[in-house]
Amino acid sequence: MKALSTLALAAVVATATLPASAQFAKPEDAIKYRQSALSVLGTHFGRLGAMANGKLAFDAKAAQESAEIVAFMSKLPWAGFAAGTEGGKAKPEVWKEQAKFHDLSDKMQAEVVKLNAAAKTGNLDSLKAAFGPAANSCKSCHDSFRNR
Repeated sequence: MKALSTLALAAVVATATLPASAQFAKPEDAIKYRQSALSVLGTHFGRLGAMANGKLAFDAKAAQESAEIVAFMSKLPWAGFAAGTEGGKAKPEVWKEQAKFHDLSDKMQAEVVKLNAAAKTGNLDSLKAAFGPAANSCKSCHDSFRNR
């Protein structure tokens, strides 16, 4: 069983390091991939926001679980933004302004790491303090690169 798990992990790592053109048979596959990853991220981020904003009772365990999912998912969608995958909800500026796009995605991932650390404390005030900057990092990218 351990050998099977190791083999599966190696396959996942190898796939994650391939260029997007090798990962996706068609541009539509890349679009679906990135939108799916961002949807899962958004669902769990929304749960954290509801707790941080008092719209949902704070549950430390649920916050930790959602924050871990957000942190993991924040690493995934970027492979789906390779050249030749234009479309979906992404503006053409994603491919025209790659440096800015990568900078904003890096900033979001850094804020999500902080959000995850805050959630692990089990303290609502820590979650609230980390949620705002994380939400602003998402908004910055959406404002520049997402069609509504």
